Amino acid sequence: MTDEFDRLRNNPPAPTPSQAARARALSAAMQAFDADEKNASQTQGTSWWHRQSSILNRIWSNNMITRNHYLAGSALATLLLVPSAAYLTFELTRGNLPVSTGISAQPPAAMPEQKAERQEAAPPVDHLSNFDAGETAELLNRQEASGGAAKRSLQQPVKPSTAPLVEPVSPSPAAPMASGAAPQSDARYGNAATFDTLAPLPEQGRARFANADPSPVKSVAADPVSTFSVDVDTASYSVVRRALMQGRLPDPESVRVEEMVNYFPYDWPRPQSADTPFRTTVTVTPTPWNAGTQLMNVAIKGYDLARSVAPPANLVFLIDVSGSMNEPDKLPLLKSAFRLLIGKLRAEDKVSIVTYAGSAGTVLEPTSAREREKILNAIDKLQPGGSTAGAQGIEAAYDLARRAFIKDGVNRVMLATDGDFNIGASSDDDLKRLIEDRRRDGIYLSVLGFGQGNLNDGLMQTLAQNGNGTAAYIDTLAEAQKALVEEAGSTLFPIAKDVKIQVEFNPDRIAEYRLIGYETRALRREDFNNDRVDAGDIGSGHTVTAIYEVTPKGSEAVLNDPLRYGKPSPEASSVPASDELAFIKIRYKQPDGDMSKLITTPVTSANAVGDFNAAPQDVRFATAVAAFGQKLRGMQALDAYSYGSILDVAVKSRGEDPFGYRAGFLDLIRLADTLNR
Repeated sequence: MTDEFDRLRNNPPAPTPSQAARARALSAAMQAFDADEKNASQTQGTSWWHRQSSILNRIWSNNMITRNHYLAGSALATLLLVPSAAYLTFELTRGNLPVSTGISAQPPAAMPEQKAERQEAAPPVDHLSNFDAGETAELLNRQEASGGAAKRSLQQPVKPSTAPLVEPVSPSPAAPMASGAAPQSDARYGNAATFDTLAPLPEQGRARFANADPSPVKSVAADPVSTFSVDVDTASYSVVRRALMQGRLPDPESVRVEEMVNYFPYDWPRPQSADTPFRTTVTVTPTPWNAGTQLMNVAIKGYDLARSVAPPANLVFLIDVSGSMNEPDKLPLLKSAFRLLIGKLRAEDKVSIVTYAGSAGTVLEPTSAREREKILNAIDKLQPGGSTAGAQGIEAAYDLARRAFIKDGVNRVMLATDGDFNIGASSDDDLKRLIEDRRRDGIYLSVLGFGQGNLNDGLMQTLAQNGNGTAAYIDTLAEAQKALVEEAGSTLFPIAKDVKIQVEFNPDRIAEYRLIGYETRALRREDFNNDRVDAGDIGSGHTVTAIYEVTPKGSEAVLNDPLRYGKPSPEASSVPASDELAFIKIRYKQPDGDMSKLITTPVTSANAVGDFNAAPQDVRFATAVAAFGQKLRGMQALDAYSYGSILDVAVKSRGEDPFGYRAGFLDLIRLADTLNR
């Protein structure tokens, strides 16, 4: 026995297969091939052979025999090899066994016609052209911490499309295949011997986004008033960034231009006191992508509440711990994000934690932020598992918020999830009503999205808008630092609610206009003065920017013909307005008020800048972001305006960038330019 083991340690070659058995197998294969060629109606290939044949390949492989010494030589090897040879012969006679480098039997060569058909059926794989490897390598090195998958994605780029993403081409088990012919070794499929070990397809296509068709160009003569709710959400920018860092253009539906513009902090002039919570700054410039139009930049800066006088906060973390959260960019990132926020809170603030997965449960009762270790330990112990009972979780979180309610303080539920609410006896409308009721009680809701593939952006937007809160998408720890630490004041402490903007254009000066973005925030004209209509909220120090593309009267860029039967407006202003381009009105309520207040700002020639390059730095940078968002959405107005032109504007207007947000934006433009080629 010792001698037998010594021989096995020397790794002897596998026993030589029987030549007679090999000859019989080849003969059977040739007969099966000829029979299939004469019977065109016979099914060409089946779906069940993959696993069996790959098992057989592994039995025959030298690696298997080398690793398992007991299979080499001896009676044991004979017991395994003889049945395997019989199985091989049986499979070859059926015409179901694909050829592999691990099997010595070779099928006859395919006919020239068959080769041509297979070559035509395999579409070419497009690769990026004009790819600056040095610049992109440097870019990816800078972004490695926030998008390690980007480098891998860019090594095997896919031709982008403006259409929604679809699943990549994959081999179909039922696809016709010449009997006995080997599957192609195309890069999409891999080697025929490893069909059962193919890497899973990337997860995509399940995300749902809330968006609407871009706003059309409107004639001032027919529709002189534009009304919308403010939007301080930033989720869209993070979703776009993640897609580009993964080496693909974003789904156009995921691009909300106003959220991209408002992602960045701007140094707009700010109000002097909390009595007037906003200050409006308007700048009119030439349009970089259309010489016949102008851009009207409407910038609002909120009063910045000093942290020392900010009201105490009662925060309830509502955390999704369902099984789908068991990914590095979901629950682990979520836990790290909330740890950052805990470090920003004061002793008078309170924190509670509710989780939901299958059913809702309280992990931490209302606890003073001074008990930092207790809160952090509760966060660290969170583990994923179960289904998603989001409706129950929201109800439990609101109950806890009511129990710890702080009068004259900030009472907010912060929902953190990767996507949908799969289980629960409530529809989206039921959730909306619940959130609206709690909002009237003074408890607001903010939503933080994590991960990808299952992101229900539409529901996130609905919940945040109805809960007087914001919706953000956290894709990196750096984004968590921005949203929860650097912008904690604007995220947690509201200075005004139900903020609406209405712009009336002077038909004597402006022929047409188009609001860039805010499609999901559009309001009816009569909603502006209706205090029962909900609108967006602004937090401490928040900035809101809205950009109109306007066409002066008499410009060759006017798209609409004048009305044949047009009449002067019966609501003509009693104030001379010959020098006014537009009139801006803002309605808002105090955080604890029910009656709205009005702020007005006329727009005159004094707001105009004749040269775009002479416009304020922040105006030019916001314009670059708006152009980038529109181009990603596929807006025809920017077809002739290249990514290079957008990059040139952004580079020249970058200015001070202490946190690197604008530098990151420049990188995204470069990536989009490369992927678009």
